[in-house]
Amino acid sequence: MHVDIPKLPMDSFKDLAKHYLMIVLGILTALGLEAWIEHAHHVSAAADASAQFDQQLRVNLDNIRRSIQRNTATMQKLDSLDAMVTADLQKGVPSAQINQQLRARRDDFKIDIQTPDTPVSAWDVAVANQSVSWIAPSKLSAYSTAYADIRAIGQWRQHGAFLMLDLPQTMNVITDMSKGQDVDPMQFLRVLAQLRGTLHSADSNLVSVQEDLLAALPDQGKSGAQGQ
Repeated sequence: MHVDIPKLPMDSFKDLAKHYLMIVLGILTALGLEAWIEHAHHVSAAADASAQFDQQLRVNLDNIRRSIQRNTATMQKLDSLDAMVTADLQKGVPSAQINQQLRARRDDFKIDIQTPDTPVSAWDVAVANQSVSWIAPSKLSAYSTAYADIRAIGQWRQHGAFLMLDLPQTMNVITDMSKGQDVDPMQFLRVLAQLRGTLHSADSNLVSVQEDLLAALPDQGKSGAQGQ
């Protein structure tokens, strides 16, 4: 910061006071202008970061909704298979006849657990350039929660998605059915229960994340309620 003060003759204390006052006013004006420019920069950067967050969160929200819809459709098929085999066992239907029904519906039995693509680049950029620190605390809290949940989806996909599932046993049942071989109905129900539990866990997580994204995107509230 540089302030140029005009050089004036000082013949009295009054002239000295005027000169001093001009210096002080010049410094204060310069400081105020500098602070205003910095504040304007922060406001602009925060607005840009918020706009990037909103855009990316909307993409993530759409991806999450599609995954929930596909998981729901898969769950309906698995629920139907479970009801069919359970009813047949209660009625004492022979295993061979149950397998005939399963072979007719073998396409309904598969591992199809959807987890969405959830990019977080907008948050990483805002943290790197510090614009995230200039967003209003209430909005920042909602954004932070949304992005933490999004990261948790990736962690769940990598480390916890199939903890409830006996993959070798599941693949054995799927292989036998795809090759037209009979499977033990009770073993089938056990594998089915694992698949349904895994799907339920996935959808519960996604629904929770969806709610936090809707909280961070108030303009999505009405459409979000319709999309659920």
